[in-house]
Amino acid sequence: MDVADAAPGSFVLVDTRRQSSWDHGHIPGAVHLPTAQIPARAATLIPAGTSVVVYSWGPGCNGSTFAALAFAELGYPVREMIGGIEYWARNGLPVETVGGIVVAAADGLVTAHQPEV
Repeated sequence: MDVADAAPGSFVLVDTRRQSSWDHGHIPGAVHLPTAQIPARAATLIPAGTSVVVYSWGPGCNGSTFAALAFAELGYPVREMIGGIEYWARNGLPVETVGGIVVAAADGLVTAHQPEV
């Protein structure tokens, strides 16, 4: 939820999954940069010294951990979005798909934003 609540422009959000996963759905405004391409392409997409937050599928996927390491090795200040897009969506936050923006109902078992009673 820190990512959703952060000030706009305070970091670049990077989706580190493969193309087919990005096409399936991603966080609006994220940059798509698969982990394997970070060493070769990061500097052309993200200015040096820019804070980066990386994400992948979810807690069962360690892709964002490898992506965070790749950014750190290039000298970027980097954080990992724990929970990935899975928990982003389960918290009722928007996901961009080929059909547009989708917002699912928040899962009460995981969301930090409980509806007011």
